[in-house]
Amino acid sequence: MDHYLDLENWSRRELFEFFIDYENPYFNVCTSLDVTRFVAFVRAKPGLKISLAVHYFALRVANEIEPFRYRLKDKKVVVYDVVNGGTTVLLPNESFAYAYFDYQRDFEKFVTDMGKAVDEIRTGTGPLKPTQRDDVIYHTTLPWISFTSFAHARTPGRGDSVPRLVFGKFTDENDRTMLPISVEVHHALMDGLHVGRFLSRLQEVLFDPESFTSSVSEARA
Repeated sequence: MDHYLDLENWSRRELFEFFIDYENPYFNVCTSLDVTRFVAFVRAKPGLKISLAVHYFALRVANEIEPFRYRLKDKKVVVYDVVNGGTTVLLPNESFAYAYFDYQRDFEKFVTDMGKAVDEIRTGTGPLKPTQRDDVIYHTTLPWISFTSFAHARTPGRGDSVPRLVFGKFTDENDRTMLPISVEVHHALMDGLHVGRFLSRLQEVLFDPESFTSSVSEARA
């Protein structure tokens, strides 16, 4: 059940109080992940899109790392049981809109439902539709750029404490396929330690995507 964090007994209480009133309390980490086996895994599944699969892995790992489920509410911290996803969708007119989708541990169901959500936005004619919900993680993809740094546009009061993930263009390095990723988070809620845990765990599952998805099927059976 969603609940408020006990700030008085939180080991990071002083850090929370230190960063909470910063004008710019965000920090960003950019790195590259080895996705060689992940790409092979996706290409072995006819009809599966890399963009859908990478969102599943990133969102599943984010749900494993508790601080990625923290959100600010009136200078308190809500801990969500589950955080869901939102992603930018490139439109035929070269504008973009947002698609939102629920996190589901079942890989096949997740990619099916996310694919429908993305297709509905891509083929629709509706407005931009930014959400007011904060139990999400924002994602975007820049398949044209192998970036080494990234900064987000921000306005106060909209998704202030929502983590933001960006995926870039694949590159080949020494017979390995590499994916740039940017992770931006609120420093009152987490530190480099937690971002490091997220990235390490994400790399771990991208090295072995078969086991990461089959464990769900086995548990369901």
